[in-house]
Amino acid sequence: MKKLPLLLGALAMLWSLVSQAQAPAQTTPATKKWYDSFSIRGYGQVRYNRLFETNDKLKSEQGDKSVGDNGGFFIRRLRIIFSGQVNERVYFYIQPDFASSASSTGLHFGQIRDAYFDLGLDKHNEFRFRVGQSKVPFGFENMQSSQNRLPLDRNDALNSAVSNERDLGVFFYWAPAKTRKLFSSLVNDGLKGSGDYGVFGIGAYNGQTANKPEGNDAPHIVARLSYPVQIKNQIVEAGIQAYSGQWTMASDQLSTGVKVNSTKTYLDERVAASFVLYPKPFGIQAEYNVGTGPEFNKATGSIENKKLSGGYATFSYKLDIAKQVLIPFVRVQHYEGGKKHELDARSYRIDETEIGLEWQPNKNFELVTMYTMATKRAEDFKLQENLQTGNLLRIQAQVNF
Repeated sequence: MKKLPLLLGALAMLWSLVSQAQAPAQTTPATKKWYDSFSIRGYGQVRYNRLFETNDKLKSEQGDKSVGDNGGFFIRRLRIIFSGQVNERVYFYIQPDFASSASSTGLHFGQIRDAYFDLGLDKHNEFRFRVGQSKVPFGFENMQSSQNRLPLDRNDALNSAVSNERDLGVFFYWAPAKTRKLFSSLVNDGLKGSGDYGVFGIGAYNGQTANKPEGNDAPHIVARLSYPVQIKNQIVEAGIQAYSGQWTMASDQLSTGVKVNSTKTYLDERVAASFVLYPKPFGIQAEYNVGTGPEFNKATGSIENKKLSGGYATFSYKLDIAKQVLIPFVRVQHYEGGKKHELDARSYRIDETEIGLEWQPNKNFELVTMYTMATKRAEDFKLQENLQTGNLLRIQAQVNF
């Protein structure tokens, strides 16, 4: 009996040790690191444009350079996107493209497309500054990623405002948190949204286009207002935007003998209106712009400030069939004016109709076929008579990762 208290004490000590061993360890919650929200994604596009081609002289200087004579299989884009919310008010985004063309004979070079950071001014980042090289907020289709857009190339009318859609500058954006979520869902739900460039945006940028140095001491100024509204099952977005600045013709953009003014600098300004009815299931996307810019005049052999105008309308219908997506579409476009970033600010008149179909068997693969019917006049000091008409079938395979 004397040993019973000792035995009970030993059993109590053993039970205490077992309980401590089984109890979960009490640890201090780890602080979330910036790389925990680090994201890597991207996409690639491979094209072939020569099927049922009726005129191999019908080319695209600004868009797909594999259209026409000597065009073959072509990697149009190969992009990897690095992004992350490194702080609750600091976000970074870097996007190189590994299918850039260094020259007419050199393909598949790496080049920066985007390199910027967002600085939020409030805890919900409704007010933010974007600093670095990014898209200039002018035009809905310019803002829309090539990963999401239906037609294979952007329209000439608004894309001629900003080649590659980007430039180096500082932009201020504002949108309520609820609207920012809607902007995101319009992309994530496959409705061909433009992304989040705010309800209101304003900024200053160099004005000589992406990866080019400033050509003068006058930055371009741009402002944009675009607001999506949900009406029952439909979502409608209307917008207006404008920019103004000075464009300087670089030496490699001028033919020998072409006449320019004393500074090689020209007024460059536009205003545009946008309207989008998101495809639920029927969709409309339409834009039109007017303005003034440099343009070659073959009557005088000189580059002059001239009026420009043009726009497009895209009609689509989204079909969800057995977890696959089919989107037939039609786009018509017209543009008349100069293209400041091309040789001698090449003079254009373009009328084009495209009929296409996008097929998404799953979220990681898309196939687009598009039949193009175009009439294009493109004239500069070297080629002053160049009117081309033709048709072609274009095919693009895209992988998303």
